Amino acid sequence: MNNGDLILLDFTAKVKDTGDLIETTIEEEGKKIGDFDEDFVFKPRLVAVGDSWVLKGLDEALAEAEIGKQVNIDIPPEKGFGVRDASKTSLFPLKKFRDKADQISVGSEIEIDGRIGIVRFVGSGRAQIDFNHRYAGRTLEYNFTVVKKIEDNKEMINEIIERRIPNSIEKITVEVEQNIANIKIPDEYFLLEGLQIIKRAVANEIMKYVEDVNEVSYTEQFKDTQNNDKNKVEESAEQEKPTDDSETQSGSVEQEKPTDDSETQSGSVEQEKPTDDSETQSGSVEEKAE
Repeated sequence: MNNGDLILLDFTAKVKDTGDLIETTIEEEGKKIGDFDEDFVFKPRLVAVGDSWVLKGLDEALAEAEIGKQVNIDIPPEKGFGVRDASKTSLFPLKKFRDKADQISVGSEIEIDGRIGIVRFVGSGRAQIDFNHRYAGRTLEYNFTVVKKIEDNKEMINEIIERRIPNSIEKITVEVEQNIANIKIPDEYFLLEGLQIIKRAVANEIMKYVEDVNEVSYTEQFKDTQNNDKNKVEESAEQEKPTDDSETQSGSVEQEKPTDDSETQSGSVEQEKPTDDSETQSGSVEEKAE
């Protein structure tokens, strides 16, 4: 593999001395986790070789890897999550955690003073918090396979988008014309947190890794969903429209009068079909990243 190649990578990462699972793209391995998320989609991970998208030890191994060949490697701390630094461990009084003090237990993650740490000890009214990475100082075991090297420009763009917006390949459309990548984003993503930052990151990666593409254009699509509802209402009203004139008849009540003439009158009730003049318009907003 060469630096900058975009590949799809299957892998399983574990702590070597305990066998604890860190991360995997393999469903069979993922299901072994006790709190397995059934909604999570397991699939090969997009990686740019040599660009630090993965740990240094794995990145170096990818440079020598062959497509389809399974590889097992050990990654030392200095090429993994770093060597453990004792100065990053501190003791805090439990009262500092206020109402959350009863929830603190060894091994749990907690945020304090804007930093995330691991609880290593609780006792005597104090808690020891370790601000090293959870796997700092641990040797890692990686089992990986390069599934494929991506060559097609459109597939590269789709995978770059998928990396930033998971499960979007079937919803976000991509067209490449000359040196421009046109990306259409449906309205269901408009409220996605950090969307503008994501769009900029996607554009930068496309222009870096996809050959000959030097411009990215975004179109935000607004679907006319209300118009479909209006059509359904009109169809329903058409089906309910009476085909014959309705008639209402009234009868006479004979009273004890000296007269015998009785009259019966009938009247008609006219029904009007409601009309609906409401219209819904759809539009698009186009942006460009150069």
